[in-house]
Amino acid sequence: MSGLLLRDAAGGDPGGGWGHAPGPLQGFDEARARTARVGLRLFLAVVSSLFLLFLIAFIVRSQVPDWQPLTEPLAPLAQPWQLWLNSAFLLAASIALQWARVAVGRGQAAATSLGFGLGGLFALAFLVGQLWVWQQFAAWGYGVAGNPANSFFFLLTGLHGLHLLGGLVAWGRTLGKMLRRAPARQLQSSVELCAIYWHYLLGLWLLLFALLTSTPATYQAIAAFCGLR
Repeated sequence: MSGLLLRDAAGGDPGGGWGHAPGPLQGFDEARARTARVGLRLFLAVVSSLFLLFLIAFIVRSQVPDWQPLTEPLAPLAQPWQLWLNSAFLLAASIALQWARVAVGRGQAAATSLGFGLGGLFALAFLVGQLWVWQQFAAWGYGVAGNPANSFFFLLTGLHGLHLLGGLVAWGRTLGKMLRRAPARQLQSSVELCAIYWHYLLGLWLLLFALLTSTPATYQAIAAFCGLR
């Protein structure tokens, strides 16, 4: 793949860097990149609002007596080492895509290919790991309808996984641009947007992870602080 990245539609740089589109096309690509960044920011604002509402519902529901914490000694999240492993995969994906983001800006084709490819593979490993955790929950008798805490665990991790799956679709489209030898400006914008989205999903996951593995006392403190009790 790295060989394909050495040239764009305007011709490659013999020194191994990125090619550049002609003046008018370059201006068009820059305008389109700015529009895409604004669109991504708006999308992330909507996603943040959605998760905020679910997190508020989570805290409110955790104050009802029938809530059975998943962090009890014999519950699935008493020792959440599987989630720690999955978190490491997502962190590695974010780092790899940031590496690709920096490399594409410097015209380093091989590093861009490697970083971008690793980012997708680590993200896929995270999703597979989440499915594994779901299977473990079911095997231990912690189904979706067994307990309100179970339901929220599947809901929050499932929504996060769906957004990451959507990110992999965008990752695949960007990979297609690499294979089609798209202009360097277009490729740089796509890699940058993927990296930003992955960083956002990493931050969101860390928040969800911290909340899902907290104790009932923590939920009570949050509810009292936010006036939800």
